[in-house]
Amino acid sequence: MRYLLALFVPWVVFFTMGQVGRGIICLILQCTLVGWLPATIWAFVSIGGYHADKRTDRIVNAISAANQQAMADPRRI
Repeated sequence: MRYLLALFVPWVVFFTMGQVGRGIICLILQCTLVGWLPATIWAFVSIGGYHADKRTDRIVNAISAANQQAMADPRRI
């Protein structure tokens, strides 16, 4: 869904990801006809980075949870 938004209204993508400042800059860039293509490319690249960050967070949380479960209870040693 975000990729479709990035194609037509790239600045909205930044707002959906919580990056308001980048969204405003992208909107200003998109207001010019020449800036439409760079704004669209920037939105596509940002979506890829956003998904990579979310994936990394899930992996780190899974490893942290596994490490906490594997630690022995110090009162039982």
